[in-house]
Amino acid sequence: MSTSSLQDLLGDLERRYPRSTAQEWDAVGLIAGDPQQPVRRVLCAVEATEATAREAVEIGADLLLVHHPLLLRGVTSIAETTAKGRILTTLVRAGVALYAAHTNADDAPGGVSASLAEAVGMVDVEPLVPATHPDAAAGAGTGRVGRLAEPVTLTAFARRVAEVLPATTQGIRVAGDGDALVERVAVCGGSGDSYLAVARDSGADVYLTADLRHHPATDFRAAGSGRSSWTPRTGRASGCGCHRSPISCGRTPRRGALRWRSTSPPRAPMPGPTSPCRNLCPSTPPEHPLEHPA
Repeated sequence: MSTSSLQDLLGDLERRYPRSTAQEWDAVGLIAGDPQQPVRRVLCAVEATEATAREAVEIGADLLLVHHPLLLRGVTSIAETTAKGRILTTLVRAGVALYAAHTNADDAPGGVSASLAEAVGMVDVEPLVPATHPDAAAGAGTGRVGRLAEPVTLTAFARRVAEVLPATTQGIRVAGDGDALVERVAVCGGSGDSYLAVARDSGADVYLTADLRHHPATDFRAAGSGRSSWTPRTGRASGCGCHRSPISCGRTPRRGALRWRSTSPPRAPMPGPTSPCRNLCPSTPPEHPLEHPA
C-alpha cells in the first residue's frame, strides 16, 4: 500500500474544498496532527465524537476526516474532564490527526449539495446561491436547484430520497400533499432553513435539506408560495421534509490508494411527527423504508 503524508493528503482535499471558501463563521481545516506524519488509513465520519475517536484508534486510522468542526465555538479547556478534551486526547495520544471540511465541502462542485442533487436524480443543476468568493471553483455555491427527468408525486420523491440516502437515526420526514407533482427541486446540504425563501423564489416544487427549525418552517408553510401549497419537506439522511422542502446527505470519499472507512449511526425508529412535518420513515421493518401516512 502506498503511503502519503498528511500534508500531501490535505493539499488534495484543499484543492477540492478550499478553506477560503468556507462560510465566515466556520472553522475548517486541520484541528490536530503533524502535517509530516504518514497517512495510510482514514476514517470518515460526520462528527468527531468519543465513539468515532475510539474507532479511529481501534482500526489503526492515521486520520479522522469529519464534516462538522469539533472546535466551532470558543473552547477554553481541552481537559479530559470535558467531552472535547477526551476526544482530542484520545486522538493525539494515538497519533491520529483530525481534519474538518464543512461548508467548503457543502458548496464545492462535487461536494455535499452537488452529490445530493445527483443522488436524487436531478438534471440541469445549478447552484441555488452561486459562490462569489474569488477562490471558489466554477459551479460552486450554496445548495443546488434543478429538475427531475420526469415529474413524480411528493410521496414517490420521498421514497426515492429514502432509498438513495444512507440510513440514519432520524430518517426522512415530509410535509405536504403526497399526491402533488414535483419536478423542479432545490436541495441544500446541512442546515437549510435560512434558504427557504431562496428555494421558493427559484420556483422549486420541493426543497430538500437537513436541519429545519420549527418556527421558520411553520412560518414558511403559513405564508404559502403563491403558486401552489408550499410544503417544506426536510429530512437528514437524517432530517425533516416538505413539498417544497429540505433534506441533506454526506458524501463518501472515493477510494484510492488510501484505505477509507466511513461511519454512520444505525437506523432507528423515528419519534412521532412534529409540526409542520410528518414522518414517512417509520418504525417499520428495514425492508419497508417508507410508510405512507394516513
